[in-house]
Amino acid sequence: MPARNVTSTFLPAVLLAGAALAAAGCDDNTSSAGVGPPALSKQQAGQVLAAYATAVNRVGKQLDGRRLPGIEADPQLSMDEAALKLRHVIGQRPPALKFTHQVFYIPRLHGYPHWFAADAISGKGKQTLRHALLFTQAKAGAPWLLAADPYPADASLSKVALDPDGYATPVDAGDKGLPVAPARLPAAHAALLSGGPSAPGASALAKGPKTSETYDALKQGEQTLAKRGVTLSSTFSAAPYAVYALRTKDRGALVWYVVKQNEAYSAAKRGRLAVSGDLTGLAPAASARTRMDTTVLVQYLATVPPKGHATVTGMYRKAIAAHGS
Repeated sequence: MPARNVTSTFLPAVLLAGAALAAAGCDDNTSSAGVGPPALSKQQAGQVLAAYATAVNRVGKQLDGRRLPGIEADPQLSMDEAALKLRHVIGQRPPALKFTHQVFYIPRLHGYPHWFAADAISGKGKQTLRHALLFTQAKAGAPWLLAADPYPADASLSKVALDPDGYATPVDAGDKGLPVAPARLPAAHAALLSGGPSAPGASALAKGPKTSETYDALKQGEQTLAKRGVTLSSTFSAAPYAVYALRTKDRGALVWYVVKQNEAYSAAKRGRLAVSGDLTGLAPAASARTRMDTTVLVQYLATVPPKGHATVTGMYRKAIAAHGS
């Protein structure tokens, strides 16, 4: 039997197919929601996005991640560092990143961190991607860092409510006026992916390709692997990153959050496992003899309505660590 390629099992990393290095994550969030000054002007937000594109293109051209900490924050930083390792091994530079159709959603905030979101398009034709970028600034004078960028399947950010001056309103992560508080979404999503739609808390999320269908695909993948002599156990948990949310026009919320996946592959016979695909560059190619443990981060964008279930509209997934034995 040919070696089993150990890769991400339930959705391919968009990075491998499109414009690399523009993706997501979240930073600590201690600023309070409410009426306050905007985090920055729209012109300044445009400058932040342009500066990021210039800097990340330089990183991609050189395949050198040493400059990433100056333009990104975790988990985006860890995800793009892993992506660079893969590209370095396969010898393929990412295509130049250029953002078009930019729209900025800047909340009014009290305190730090400051943050804002940007809806933008990159690529052309089949390589076209819509971005839901989220930038954070830890304190006054600190650099603006890309902290999140799940890829929405639709114009989700257009649902964000704007005041007469064109600025957005943040939603507190613990907001109890919604069917599910934004802060509860990572645990609810992790519960669904681990235990299915009937798991405690999973009912907060609507059925769909990034929720119930993902769980079904994962179970099917485990069965397929089992027939090939490979056992896969996969667990999900809320990642230790802040949750960000903006008020939508219907008084709901648009939410950025992160889930962590831990995969454990095992095979009784050597040769059934091989490091490839999304795991390339994270472990030596010959290290997966009979076991492989991986860590994956998944960034999500979800819309929480005033009543009903939250709908997940965007994601970005990347393995960040692998260990074989």
